[in-house]
Amino acid sequence: MKISVKKNFKSLNGEIIVPPDKSLSHRAILFSSLASGKSVIKNFSSGKDPHSSLDVCRSLGVNFDIKDDRIVVNSSGKLAAPDKDLYCGNSGTTMRLMAGILSGQSFLSVLCGDESLSSRPMKRIIEPLKLMGADIKSDNNRAPLEIKGSHLFGVTYNSAISSAQVKSCVLLAGLHAEGETVFSEPYLSRNHTEIMLKNMGADIFSNGNTVHIKKSKLSPIEIEISGDISSTAYFIVAGLIVPNSQIVLKNVNINPTRTGILDVVKLMNGNIEILDQREVCSEPVADIKVSYSQNLRSCTISGDLIPKLIDEIPVISLLATQCDGQTIISDAQDLRNKESDRISSTVSELKKLGADIEETPDGMVINGKSFLSGGIIVDSYRDHRLAMTLYVAGLISQKEISIKDFEWVNISFPEFERLFENLKV
Repeated sequence: MKISVKKNFKSLNGEIIVPPDKSLSHRAILFSSLASGKSVIKNFSSGKDPHSSLDVCRSLGVNFDIKDDRIVVNSSGKLAAPDKDLYCGNSGTTMRLMAGILSGQSFLSVLCGDESLSSRPMKRIIEPLKLMGADIKSDNNRAPLEIKGSHLFGVTYNSAISSAQVKSCVLLAGLHAEGETVFSEPYLSRNHTEIMLKNMGADIFSNGNTVHIKKSKLSPIEIEISGDISSTAYFIVAGLIVPNSQIVLKNVNINPTRTGILDVVKLMNGNIEILDQREVCSEPVADIKVSYSQNLRSCTISGDLIPKLIDEIPVISLLATQCDGQTIISDAQDLRNKESDRISSTVSELKKLGADIEETPDGMVINGKSFLSGGIIVDSYRDHRLAMTLYVAGLISQKEISIKDFEWVNISFPEFERLFENLKV
């Protein structure tokens, strides 16, 4: 599906409730499936990716009662052998976290996915799982993954990359492993897994960038999913760069392992306020007010900031095109292993629109302030985050743009276009 975006409005103004967090939705479904009894999940994401996790768990014998965005999970705490391959769709989170769970089961299973997921690297999880005793077969460290449940034992693993998916995979294997499993990473990645597992009774504790977990049984709980800051990022950037705009974003998860976008906006002198801070299910939540900012300035984005904003880098690079000076993004080489090579694809499409942007091996260099001309067709590369970034770019382009394969936005954010239309005045 190709859509067109044009500047046929004066500003973006209003208030929206951002969609439920995708990372939390995945974890709520997966972890509740391992808990014996009835769990309740409120405000579950409508994105395709979390529903891939739900479908996989259903194939493993877990029962779900779904009404709108509320899910009641009924599980024995034990998974059943599937009668077919477990299809993860486009969801790397589903595949990587399920690999950790399935490695400690008593049956054979196969995790598979779509063409994009089947091209993404799985060595990063296969390596630590095999050290724990997992029996995994793959096609050159790519999906499909054939996993024969094994007796696992705890290890100490020092990861070369900071990745919440790798960390969560190892910790979930550690739930079923004898002894203690210890995972360390260079910088602290998002810690939703640690928080939720602790709330469900796991024997887990963290010390800086290191997490310890022992074999545990999970207890069912009620989980309320707060708003997704990765989805919020597109509205934050749009509010900053579309003249005369002011947007209030309600119920946003502001876990400090996810708020790199807020840190960058402050470095760039953006007009942003954090309002009504509170806590929901041990996660920090707030409302965010963002206003048009005429005097944005460049900055350097690297090091421990990267894990806190890895998914937001495409739209941050668009924001950088509207800043005075040179913005440098580095240490982000893992972007090349996402739904698309997000370094190459982001640079390619923003350059088509008129941005002064060049890729580097581990990031990009953006010179602003750029005038985006538009009047062309751009390619989403079937990558939901790039598609949404290009939509926001279209809001400030002088001429209408068309975005190819825009339907991939539904992977994470089906409400995206409707919510933006509601803000246009």
